[in-house]
Amino acid sequence: MPAEFSGVTAVCKANIYFDGKVISHTLVDGAGKKITLGLIFAGSYAFNTGAPERMDMVAGVCRVKLAGQEGFVAYPAGTTFFVPGDSSFEIAVDEGIAEYICSFG
Repeated sequence: MPAEFSGVTAVCKANIYFDGKVISHTLVDGAGKKITLGLIFAGSYAFNTGAPERMDMVAGVCRVKLAGQEGFVAYPAGTTFFVPGDSSFEIAVDEGIAEYICSFG
């Protein structure tokens, strides 16, 4: 998991979801690949996907339930999960703040 990104363009406008409880900022690398860096505050949230997503957990802990899964799986800092394209997932943070890197495609 990278500690920093070099040679990227940062989009100034934040992506704000669920009344500010999930916030991310978009980076675009030299090849045009989109990456978001985000925070998830305590709560439970549902998202739909277009492109496949790789979620690297930087700090905190979240629980994730992918579409079609029976239950939630915990992902602490240092772990990764994948969400298929054209799908959905639920993500929950029980306490504190979870930080993540999301890579698309």
